[in-house]
Amino acid sequence: MKLFQRAQRSLFGEILDWMLTPLLLLVPVSIGVTWLVAQGIANAPYDRALEYNVQTLARLVTVQNGRLQFLLPQPAREILRGDESDRVYYQVLDGQGALLSGERDVPPPQADEPPVPGVVYLHDAAMRGRAVRVATLWVPSDTPDGRPALVQVAETRTKQSILATEIIKGVLLPQFAILPLAVLLIWLALVRGIKPLSVVEARIRERRPDDLSPLDESTVPLEVAPLVSSVNELLQKLHDSMATQKRFLADAAHQLKTPLAGLRMQADLAQRQGASAEDLKQSLKQIGRASVRATHTVNQLLSLARAEGSGTKVGVGRQSCDLARLTMEAVREAVPRAIEKRIDLGYDGAQPGAPGTLMHGNPTLLKEMVRNLVDNAINYTPSTPTHPGVITARLLADPFGHIAVLQVEDNGPGIAEADRELVFEPFYRVLGNEADGSGLGLPIVREIARQHHATVQHEDAHPGQHPPGSRFSVRFDLGTN
Repeated sequence: MKLFQRAQRSLFGEILDWMLTPLLLLVPVSIGVTWLVAQGIANAPYDRALEYNVQTLARLVTVQNGRLQFLLPQPAREILRGDESDRVYYQVLDGQGALLSGERDVPPPQADEPPVPGVVYLHDAAMRGRAVRVATLWVPSDTPDGRPALVQVAETRTKQSILATEIIKGVLLPQFAILPLAVLLIWLALVRGIKPLSVVEARIRERRPDDLSPLDESTVPLEVAPLVSSVNELLQKLHDSMATQKRFLADAAHQLKTPLAGLRMQADLAQRQGASAEDLKQSLKQIGRASVRATHTVNQLLSLARAEGSGTKVGVGRQSCDLARLTMEAVREAVPRAIEKRIDLGYDGAQPGAPGTLMHGNPTLLKEMVRNLVDNAINYTPSTPTHPGVITARLLADPFGHIAVLQVEDNGPGIAEADRELVFEPFYRVLGNEADGSGLGLPIVREIARQHHATVQHEDAHPGQHPPGSRFSVRFDLGTN
């Protein structure tokens, strides 16, 4: 039963419905119970009067010469006199059922009333088209047959009905007067009860756009505290997200400013007077390197934005893909760079189509993840004739455990224990390393892995050796993809 139907659900309306609906449903129940109680209250005094009258008449039944006699004196007649509202009838029958006195058409006793002498039975019946209340009493006799006489008194029920109606009016009319007052009080109490929600709404609405401080939970009721706590958690997440974005933009601007400043300086050097052809050639070479570095930084920024953006759209670009095939393609594309740096780059592990290599994911992002791992290894792995650089990409598949592990390891200098977690932060680069890079490759790897329910770990590729090398492992749980 919806008393307040709205296009959008209303907490006020829902609570009001649940409070008023039982109240309104109890009204007819209350009327029915009141009517039954009123009937019982109204019948009680008249039933006692009927019992008294029938017992009085029963005393007038005597036995003379072995026969039942009934003599009604004048005082007894006054008892049976009716009034303007009701009529009183009586009947006296001997043991054979012969009428000794009274009315013949008084309703007979009910079949389920055993003829127990001295017990008064009351029942409702109809006489001459009117409802009557009948009192029945069996009177023992000393006649030769020993059969008891029957005495009955019947009275119409006009006064009982009037009294019951008055009782009902006296009880129900105040209820009908109180009902609107109760509804009003419930309404006011509900308005007062949900006022803390309006207070919280006003606090949030009055805040400045840059104010992400938590709301005060101590001033709200206990029932509203979980909601305020959730809002505070959201505000904290927004604060952290905005802080990360600001830091990211600042770092990105700093990273782009360096190559752009180099471009401007080399352009100024190339335009200076008296510059030789060799100086001009060197400046152009530096300009080319700076432009390549700026382009690489921009591409990495776009890759990170694309990876983070796809995480907000669940299932975008997801399809069945072969992780082994994607890894081999990324390694094949990186071979020219590895040859240029005289690095031995290869692939080892499960072949495309092998059990455990198929997964549900975004093939573009997965290939970007492998590419960044391989590029990171190429950038930070030195190669000399005495110590050639070796990089191996490997895919280990466990079809029974639904696990796939992608590994990219090298024989480079490795990463110090203190820097192993920091290298996954945007733009972080290990101090003392002159390798080209933007500091975005590993953050991109972690973000793509997170979106595919995978974890990224770093460890020494050759523990105990110098240099120890690096091994990045991406562990996929294929059961959740």
